[in-house]
Amino acid sequence: MSLIELRSIVAGYGGAPILHGVDIAIDQSDIGVVVGPNGAGKSTTLKAVFGLLTVTAGSIVFDGADITNARSDRLVPMGLSYVPQEKNIFPTMSVEENLEMGAFIRRDDFSGSLASVYEMFPPLKEKRRQKAGELSGGQRQMVAIGRALMSRPRLLMLDEPSAGLSPRYVLEIFERIVAINKSGVGILMVEQNARQALQIASRGFVLAAGQNRFTGTGRELLDDPEVAKSFLGGAVPA
Repeated sequence: MSLIELRSIVAGYGGAPILHGVDIAIDQSDIGVVVGPNGAGKSTTLKAVFGLLTVTAGSIVFDGADITNARSDRLVPMGLSYVPQEKNIFPTMSVEENLEMGAFIRRDDFSGSLASVYEMFPPLKEKRRQKAGELSGGQRQMVAIGRALMSRPRLLMLDEPSAGLSPRYVLEIFERIVAINKSGVGILMVEQNARQALQIASRGFVLAAGQNRFTGTGRELLDDPEVAKSFLGGAVPA
């Protein structure tokens, strides 16, 4: 059974659907990557899962439970975490205060989780007393991901985690995503940096106009000439 399964999802804003029957399924061992052109419905898909807009048809099942249109505050205790592309930190709070906010649902001692986040993102430990808004873009993204991990999710959803980052930080963030996945957390991420993201994907989903166009392993999509031509900016590399 898949950890998360989206079945023929129709959703959007107001009365205008953006998703027209999207299907996605990944296991907890997967890194699932959703790619496609601007306006394809990629970010809308994550928001639909996390209860941030209304699903008007189809269903979303997480670990066997129907969570269609469930409220976000009920999803986090179930094991879902979501990192939006923008406004994903508390800029006037310190790094450590941001991370502690991620553990708001916990009543146990979360010092071990805090230590694990610092081990995964060493720059954050050095700057734990600094205001998060003063950090570089890459370090702010580390704070956002680290805070999401503090609730001990089974599925981590990331919306454009490499957006606006330097090539160095893109590589570092992707390496950390792989490490998070290897620690037992399923990943479902949206990425504009499609070619690089599909290189770490076990499952890839190409959306266009709110519908599935291609589905396969990351490698299969990278090697597909039609995917390369239409969605990856050129021919398949030799």
